[in-house]
Amino acid sequence: MATLDALVEELERSYGELQQRLADPSVYADHREAADLGRRLKELEPAVRVAREWQQASTDLADARQDPELASIADELAADVGRLEDELKLALVERDPADGKDVIVEVRQGVGGDEAALWAAEVARMLQRYAERRGYRTEVLSANENEGGGMKETVFAVKGDGAYSVFKWEGGTHRVQRVPATESQGRIHTSTATVAVMPEAEDVEIEIEDKDLKIDVYRSTGPGGQSVNTTDSAVRITHGPTGIVVSMQDEKSQLQNKQKAMRVLRARLYEAERERQQAEVAAARRLQVGTGERAEKIRTYNFPESRLTDHRIKHTVHRLDQILDGDLEEFTDALQSEERRQALEAAV
Repeated sequence: MATLDALVEELERSYGELQQRLADPSVYADHREAADLGRRLKELEPAVRVAREWQQASTDLADARQDPELASIADELAADVGRLEDELKLALVERDPADGKDVIVEVRQGVGGDEAALWAAEVARMLQRYAERRGYRTEVLSANENEGGGMKETVFAVKGDGAYSVFKWEGGTHRVQRVPATESQGRIHTSTATVAVMPEAEDVEIEIEDKDLKIDVYRSTGPGGQSVNTTDSAVRITHGPTGIVVSMQDEKSQLQNKQKAMRVLRARLYEAERERQQAEVAAARRLQVGTGERAEKIRTYNFPESRLTDHRIKHTVHRLDQILDGDLEEFTDALQSEERRQALEAAV
């Protein structure tokens, strides 16, 4: 690894170049480039701030060691330099460009029939409550219930600074072990719900050609297939090049359903492109805990023991009621710390 001084020099050079390019009037004609430059500049700001503090502290320490009158504060300054050096190393670790984005979350019932649908509804509520605890706003985009009061599938948006950096750890398979209300023998059943978490893409990041879309309209249906309204307000959008299909029927307006469907389609296309890029350079730059793929079992929620285990970091707690009420900060913090540790270890 290059010396810290060399890395800081490169950081300042990159930061200065981005500022110059963003100040160029011609950039404003290209909304995509302007948005990209602004995002990259914002990502570098924390590292630049810590780098400048570290440089100043290092200068102060060198001066103190040469001046007998300042010798008494040299130890304190040395501690500051060490602390800032650790902060700087972490700040220089490559950050996921999507971390600051809003997200779209899809929760679906997995294995287990009606019990899985009930569990999917509980997982969705848990995640929405967690969003509220963090001060984020949520917006339900669609909800497909089954006749038993569970959820076949629900899609909702989470809006707020850094939403993806928090919710990306929820993507995967959530397994539950409990005795269903319909179980007369008291046997524990295992069911699953799958969660997909996607950064919400801006219009300037994902261009979708009209010619690539097949849009069908139909009447909304509720549990059991009965018609909900008498107009063709439900919308199904098929993206030809990828085969991705998004359906929306919760709104009474066809236009509103189409707008919501386009938001989800844009997020899915953005995530598909991210996954493609990450697959190409996974060994070099993609450092995360687990793969985050939907098929991966990330947690087990055991009701008889009030136990939650996160299998990625081997972390277990016994306070399931609080967890299901959205108290997930402990797991997010632990997963983020592990990601930074692995990234710093690889960089060094």
